[in-house]
Amino acid sequence: MFDLFLVAFFFIALLLGLKRPFFWVLLYMYVDSVAPQKMGWGMITTLQLSLIAFLAAFTGWLLFDSKKGSRFTFRQGLILALLAYAGWTTMNADFPVEAAVKWEWVWKALVFAAFLPLTLRTKLRIEAAVLTIVLSIGLIIINGGIKTVFGGGGYGTLSLLVKEDYGLYEGSILSTATVAIIPLVLWLTRHGTIFKPDWRVKAFAAALIFACLLIPVGTAARTGLVCLGVLAVLLLRSVKHRFLYMGLAGLLAVAAFPFLPQSYTERMTTIASHEGDESASTRVRVWTWTMDYAERNPMGGGFSAFLGNSFTYNTRTVEEVGGQKVVKYEEVTDEARAYHSSYFEMLGEQGYPGLFMWLLLQGLGVWQMERIRWRYNRKAVADGSGEKSWQWGLATALQQGQIIYLVGSLFVGIAFQPFLFMLVGIQCGLWSYEKRTHKTVKKARIAKKRQASVATGEAATA
Repeated sequence: MFDLFLVAFFFIALLLGLKRPFFWVLLYMYVDSVAPQKMGWGMITTLQLSLIAFLAAFTGWLLFDSKKGSRFTFRQGLILALLAYAGWTTMNADFPVEAAVKWEWVWKALVFAAFLPLTLRTKLRIEAAVLTIVLSIGLIIINGGIKTVFGGGGYGTLSLLVKEDYGLYEGSILSTATVAIIPLVLWLTRHGTIFKPDWRVKAFAAALIFACLLIPVGTAARTGLVCLGVLAVLLLRSVKHRFLYMGLAGLLAVAAFPFLPQSYTERMTTIASHEGDESASTRVRVWTWTMDYAERNPMGGGFSAFLGNSFTYNTRTVEEVGGQKVVKYEEVTDEARAYHSSYFEMLGEQGYPGLFMWLLLQGLGVWQMERIRWRYNRKAVADGSGEKSWQWGLATALQQGQIIYLVGSLFVGIAFQPFLFMLVGIQCGLWSYEKRTHKTVKKARIAKKRQASVATGEAATA
């Protein structure tokens, strides 16, 4: 029955796309985020929903959608360059079979990220893309938040809609994504038009944000705690009453501490010292191995190159024996351990060229969103409306979400995560929209000044 519901929902969305082809773009964003084909048990698992939605999105735009206002930006070209380079490293990978498995979904994420901005021609479409991401991930978040409240959390034990670590369903990845969408939720409560921000929308948004805060607790992922700290700092730039905000944030943290599970607080204490935690110790060793590997293979080893690593190290634990603390060291040998960092993932798999393109892509995103903020801050000086505009708010939210994701990427291998590239696609769409509308407004102002100057000259002559 559940499978029938998921299949029916998917095909109803396909039918809606016959009237509005942009629905197919949103459908692919939903499928790639939620992975409904992984949620069922019967016939839905045999359907290539992602591929169907992917082909429908491209076909709909190519044959039926208007191209007016579509622009191709430098960052979209950079995404395609990264795609081509990743394809080359895949063909020359150290582990061709495993590399091909990852390439099956990476190429779709990159192609869709380069394609998405071409469809985001209006404010309504940009908002619809943001809303689709928020509600799609919100489906996972609400499920995980409810189970956390009723005691179903724990590191590697939180049961979500999909039982395997697929896409966003891995604990650290989900924790990072949930914190990253909080600024987008706040933006929708101020500037949303699809669901106008009345008390019902604001109540739902508040509940969703609360669920977002519960996910790092439910997954017991240290990355989530770090991302929450980054979000708290970033929000200082956009809140009006900073001292009141800091006081309330501190009070909330103190009030929430007694309700946190002991297993969660014990795991968070390992952030300060990695020697006592095997997982953290392994990451440091993998990063060291990756740097040595990159010196020998500067062009990268292709996807899953980490399968060739092997190293031995000592872990340090402190135990209490007879009222005294005893330090014990244990020798551990590991091999084929994942990078646990997007930066080292790019370095090991794509080498220095791939890492440079990836960092340039991310850095340009932060800079472009800051440029939009700066432009509307200047406008605020003139008419006081800059920071109240939807463009300023969305640029701020996208920048904050990206920075949070980049910080989370320090500890999780999510360099090619589709969610991140959807954010990049929306950034490119907003940047393109801003350049087009800004030029139109600028031309109108110039024309108006010319008309005023001609009228003044004719009056003087008369």
